[in-house]
Amino acid sequence: MEQVRALVFDVFGTVVDWREGVARDAAPFLERHGRADIDPRAFADAWRRRYQPAMEECRSGRRPFTRLDILHRENLEAVLRDHGLDPAAIAEAELDELNRAWHRLDPWPDTVAGLTRLKARYIIAPLSNGNVALLLNMAKRAGLPWDAILGAEVAQAYKPRPEAYLRTADILGLRPEQVALVAAHNGDLKAARGCGLRTCFVARPREHGPGQTTDLAPSEAWDVVATDFVDLAAKLRC
Repeated sequence: MEQVRALVFDVFGTVVDWREGVARDAAPFLERHGRADIDPRAFADAWRRRYQPAMEECRSGRRPFTRLDILHRENLEAVLRDHGLDPAAIAEAELDELNRAWHRLDPWPDTVAGLTRLKARYIIAPLSNGNVALLLNMAKRAGLPWDAILGAEVAQAYKPRPEAYLRTADILGLRPEQVALVAAHNGDLKAARGCGLRTCFVARPREHGPGQTTDLAPSEAWDVVATDFVDLAAKLRC
């Protein structure tokens, strides 16, 4: 890690708690539309399950690159239909507002303190599948002290496509080995390592709720393994 100059971060699940944030905004929406019987966390999970398949349409070339806000909105309408709600009967402004739940996610308790310490030594930026407006709004609300707002929209590629990692390093004017990805997802780290980036695993054992069974521990010997961002800062002597 001695030559690393920048830390880039997976965001959904690693930096912020997407499940609780989406559920918080979904609960009153569902109640207003007569579906208080739907568990808002299960609704968030169902919305999230459509995330990877939607991006795969772009990764595969079957669809041109499309920003995540648009994919999220399409997925929201599909999830509403799955739950017996007709999105055509709901005001566009209300659908847009719920879609922006992804802009209002809360950071994990250690996130801001850890990022602030890491920023003192490293360039810090998101390497997320989120689009710029989403990541910018999230950062302003949550106080995330990024040096730059990067993401799939900047790289024009969704992880784990190699372009997502390599173009991010290039945009920062750095070689891949001068950049380390921080993520709570082993698959993301594996793809980054395959592109020459350094790797930092931070466990987020409640990303998917109390019954989470994936990414509870590192699957490989990553360059750094930490319990949270504060621990990561300490291990990187920040």
